[in-house]
Amino acid sequence: MPVYRLVPDIVFPPPEHAEQGLLAVGGDLRPERLIAGYQQGIFPWYSEGEPIWWHSPDPRFVLEPERFHVPRSLAKVMRHRPFEVRFDTAFPEVIQRCGQKRRPSQRGTWITRDMRKAFTQLHELGVAHSAEAWRDGKLVGGLYGVSLGDMYFGESMFADEDDASKVAFVVLMRWMVDRGIRLIDSQVRTEHLARFGAEDWPRADYLARLREVVKAPTRKGPWQLEPEDAERFGG
Repeated sequence: MPVYRLVPDIVFPPPEHAEQGLLAVGGDLRPERLIAGYQQGIFPWYSEGEPIWWHSPDPRFVLEPERFHVPRSLAKVMRHRPFEVRFDTAFPEVIQRCGQKRRPSQRGTWITRDMRKAFTQLHELGVAHSAEAWRDGKLVGGLYGVSLGDMYFGESMFADEDDASKVAFVVLMRWMVDRGIRLIDSQVRTEHLARFGAEDWPRADYLARLREVVKAPTRKGPWQLEPEDAERFGG
């Protein structure tokens, strides 16, 4: 199958046409295009100096709330409340730190300057959100993603202290489930998310479910973790 070149209009080819996950090239990162892409199961992933590559992988790695579980070792850590968890108080810093984090077998980062700018714009529009782990007033871990309808598209996370991003993720997950989020998209498989119950879905199944859940009203931000929620969810 071909790799499509995007036109200036916000039109994507069918995501089912992606071969080995790669669907299209070009376009831009303006909010309207990003939102349209995510609503169709398409996301940008490229490195500095490259054109914008758009992907729709098969299979898709997703987490359903009913399959979510906290590993026993992490649950034990969370009982001691090692971090203060906050939402949407340091989004630009979270995405910058995610881009700076060195990862095994990865050269450079796909979180380019333009990507940081684009997702910060989505945050300002109330559809991109961060969950942050703080200790003694210092940001030590976190994650960010996009939420549309009853869907959360996880993008990246970082941790400067053991379990910091995991704790932030668990609290965010519990908060989202409590508010009716029905599916979490991790795009491609990671063992980190597999430990929480995420699994591979055929792209066709994922797209069918996605079309259903994005119809719900979007919970536009900023999201806020109230003290009573923090107490209930372990943050």
